[in-house]
Parts: sequence; C-alpha cells; structure tokens
Amino acid sequence: MSSIGTGYDLSVQTYSPAGRVFQVEYAQKAVDNSSTVIALRGKDGVVFAAENTIISKLHESKTIRRATAIDRHIAIVSEAHCGFITDGRSTVNEARSYATKFRDLYGHPMPVGKLADELSGYIHALTLYGGARPCGCSLLLGAYSASKGPELYMIDPSGVSWGYYGCALGKNKQPAHAEIEKVKLSELPCRELVKEAARIIYMTHDEAKDKDFELELAWVCEDSNGQFEHVPQDLFEEAEAFAQARMDEESDEEGDDE
Repeated sequence: MSSIGTGYDLSVQTYSPAGRVFQVEYAQKAVDNSSTVIALRGKDGVVFAAENTIISKLHESKTIRRATAIDRHIAIVSEAHCGFITDGRSTVNEARSYATKFRDLYGHPMPVGKLADELSGYIHALTLYGGARPCGCSLLLGAYSASKGPELYMIDPSGVSWGYYGCALGKNKQPAHAEIEKVKLSELPCRELVKEAARIIYMTHDEAKDKDFELELAWVCEDSNGQFEHVPQDLFEEAEAFAQARMDEESDEEGDDE
C-alpha cells in the first residue's frame, strides 16, 4: 500500500486518493484467505456446505460449526478467517436479535430479505466510525417458504447485500464458482444439491497446500419443513461417498490421459 500512499490505511474513515477504503479491503482479504463455504439455491430450498479446517490432531469433530440458525426458518453461514470467527458469532447474535424483535413486534417470522437489509446496514455502520472496525467476515443467509420458495443472500464486509442462486466464499471461491456454474441449480432438489455441494468442496480442496478439513452440510428446504437443520447422517454419508467417488473418477481419467 506504500506505493499508493502511506497512512491511508490507518483509519476506516480515511479515503485514499484513488477513493479506496483500505480497512474494508483488509477485512475482505481476511475472508478471501479463509476456508471455503458455498451455498446453492435449488428448486425446493437452500443447501450450505463448509470446509471446516482441522487445526490440530486433538480437535474434537463437530465442535466448530459455521452453519447455524437465526430463526427456525432462516439459516446463516459465517465465513470467517481463523482469527475472526468471533466476528461471525457476534454478527450471528446481532441477526438473532433483529429476528426476535421482529417476531415479538409483528407476531410472525422476519422475512430473510428484510433481515439481510437490516444486517447489511449494521455491518456497513462498522465501516463509518473511527471507534469501530469493519467486520472480518462475510455472511450467507438462506430461507425457504411455501409462498416465496428458496431465497439466498450474501453480505460482504462493506455491508453490500446481494441475492444469489449460488455463491462461494473463501480461498477457493474462484474454482468453486466455476463448478457451481455447471450445476443446473433451479432444476435440482436439495437432496441432489447436497451431493453436488459435497463434490464441489472436495474438488476445490487442495490436498497439497490445504490442511485436512471436516465437511459440514446443512439445509433449509421443503424436506426439512422450511426449518434449518444439518442434513441427516445417512444423507451426509451418501453425499461424502459420492464426492469421494467423483474425485477418484477424475484422478483415474487424469492418469489415463498421461
């Protein structure tokens, strides 16, 4: 950054001569350096998959979850760099507060689009004041209802919110996006998308560079009665076996080509 102008990255209130806010870019870089998460919006719900890095051989499985519920009908995945997992948890708590207040006031669940707007405003506010710092995580929000169908939103550290059919975050987001674009999302039910999500996570994981990981799969869909839950164990094992089989097939094909 010194070639652009030293000192312009010391405060979130300071713009560089090029009109950039470096503190926000640093927060986005933290997201880009983290392990991969994806979300796929199918015809009957939204599927989430996360590559949870195993940082120690003493790690107890399933003790770190990145997919969680905001309300019974809204799922959220926080994409946080290892040092900023707490940023994700803090933002999840804020989202739960919004959802609870809305339900108490209006007597019905908060629409996920409304929650995305409120949460993006909260995250954006952290980029405006010298006494705060940008949130070091991005968020994926998904919901399903019989009236509106599946909905998926992504919020980045600047507070920008977008609607998506499929989205990937983390260090392998580019190859993951390329794989997502090959999937006919609107035609597949979530039971099939779970397998595709597992395949994409395994395919984009670089065994030579990346640490071992634990796969996490969750959904909010028609099969779950519109409520967030982690996928059933039998389906999880089926999806993981499918992903590993596809990896073996591609390895065999590469070997034949050589």
